[in-house]
Amino acid sequence: MNKITEKSAFVTIMGLPNAGKSTLLNTLTGDRIAAVTPKPQTTRTRITGIVTKAETQYVFIDTPGVVVTAKNKLNERMNKAVREARSDADVIVFVVDMTRRTSEAEQGLIKRFGETENVILLLNKIDAVKEKGRIAERIEILSKIYQFQDIIPISAMTGDGIDLLWKTIDKFTKISPHFFPDDKITDRSEESLASEMIRERLMMNLDDEIPHGIAVGIEKFSERLSKSKSGEDILDIEAIIYCERESHKGIVIGKKGAMLRLVGEQARRSLENFFRIKVNLKLWVKVKEDWRNRDGIINNIITE
Repeated sequence: MNKITEKSAFVTIMGLPNAGKSTLLNTLTGDRIAAVTPKPQTTRTRITGIVTKAETQYVFIDTPGVVVTAKNKLNERMNKAVREARSDADVIVFVVDMTRRTSEAEQGLIKRFGETENVILLLNKIDAVKEKGRIAERIEILSKIYQFQDIIPISAMTGDGIDLLWKTIDKFTKISPHFFPDDKITDRSEESLASEMIRERLMMNLDDEIPHGIAVGIEKFSERLSKSKSGEDILDIEAIIYCERESHKGIVIGKKGAMLRLVGEQARRSLENFFRIKVNLKLWVKVKEDWRNRDGIINNIITE
């Protein structure tokens, strides 16, 4: 391909926690590279999704939900990831949850955008809005705060409005060589993806106050040939689930190990579907008190 014809665009996805940013990234890439749960702060670091269509490469950067008041070093690291992704963007996609009322935090984030930044406003979850007049109302409120390049009502879950979003993003592509191989869908390591799939199942199964104090570290990730007659390949994954309190450890393990077995079985199925290989998954639980304020642990188990 003639390099002069190649184009690219770096698109940063921003918004408050639970606005639907990771669902949007998965929809755009056509693969489940970001964990998705109904609970806030599912995404803890920037996640890159890559889509190459003919001569154009789109690099989407899903960011953690902005924590207005950072309560620990992990929150600070998450907000730093948002700032860095924002500075690299050709265009910013700001995602708003239409099932919630306009908040001061949401308006405050929009006010921080500079005049030179290209920002598209996405009104997400319109499939769940019964009173359609609320969409026009939200547009009127937020348009008074910032002059967006475009405003698009969408449903990241159903795909409604996604075609229009693609056409709008195309306006911000630039003549540029591709930054990643054309067949690549993310820059994340396989270990990092596996860690997030396990943590996603933990968040879906545990009570609200527990998941935020949990992290997953991959200790082993290797492929081997089975000794069975089928001779199929097996992916061995061993992971440690870190929690902050001894009492939380008991909840994660569950009565007679029931919770850990449930999470392990669900995570194994997710891993097999993604990696398309039989997975042998082993999980352990360890207590690391106040790990969200310990830089060394954050560096080890939170992917930059």
